Amino acid sequence: MRPEGTVRVPGSAKEYDAATIAGNANPPDWFPDEHLPAPRSVKGDTGIAFACGSCHLMSGQGHPESADLAGMPAEYLIRQMAYYKAGTRQDDARMGPIAKTTSDEDVRQAAEYFAALTPRTWVKVIETATPPRTYIATAGRHRQLHPDGGTEPIGRRILEIPADPFRTEIRDPHSGFIAYVPPGSRARGEVLVKTGGSGTTVPCALCHGETLRGLGEVPRLAGLQPVYIARQLFDLQYGSSAGKAAALMKRAVASLSEDDIIAISAYLGSLSPE
Repeated sequence: MRPEGTVRVPGSAKEYDAATIAGNANPPDWFPDEHLPAPRSVKGDTGIAFACGSCHLMSGQGHPESADLAGMPAEYLIRQMAYYKAGTRQDDARMGPIAKTTSDEDVRQAAEYFAALTPRTWVKVIETATPPRTYIATAGRHRQLHPDGGTEPIGRRILEIPADPFRTEIRDPHSGFIAYVPPGSRARGEVLVKTGGSGTTVPCALCHGETLRGLGEVPRLAGLQPVYIARQLFDLQYGSSAGKAAALMKRAVASLSEDDIIAISAYLGSLSPE
């Protein structure tokens, strides 16, 4: 069901017009008491075509097609924007153009805003050989339950769907996602993450901290969306992400198979970020 007219979400006193929600310039801030005042680059303002909160949400946690920025080190976020601006990290469709037109001051303010947010559990990881049948909806570009019902083989995939498609489409930061992964993924991923899998990779805690919630300027891995983690690992393998920080990851990803990446992503996504 597409949102129409005046829209509300459970637990919020706010209301927004559906047309405003559908745009990218002025994202809905359903729960303003849950964060510090947002800078113009995040909440939207005159001359800003894409406010950060439209994709990453005002909570910073985003959807599968975007990144979870909540609680990430400000220095890390600033560095990634610099990589996008220089073309060192590639996303010609969205982040590259945004970075090129965003001032250093707006980047700094946005980074500090997201760094101050508290990350929360946002995705539930479920292992199954036969997840519900899904399709990719045109609206929102999200995978959703198929209207005809049924199941399908999981194969070698991560299938991530909104827990509530309507609330996801209206950018409700209290309605997260479900990620279906192959049986055994988390156990296999735990071995790879903690031990490196007999030289297949490098134990993640060496750089990302014992809890995998980040260390200094190194980003958090715990509780990120599995689809996002897998995408970043593939990008690092195939060169879409470069720069000094990415260079440190080259050894870690060089020997990973598709099944390894699925397993690592499933395990990391299942961890609490709190």
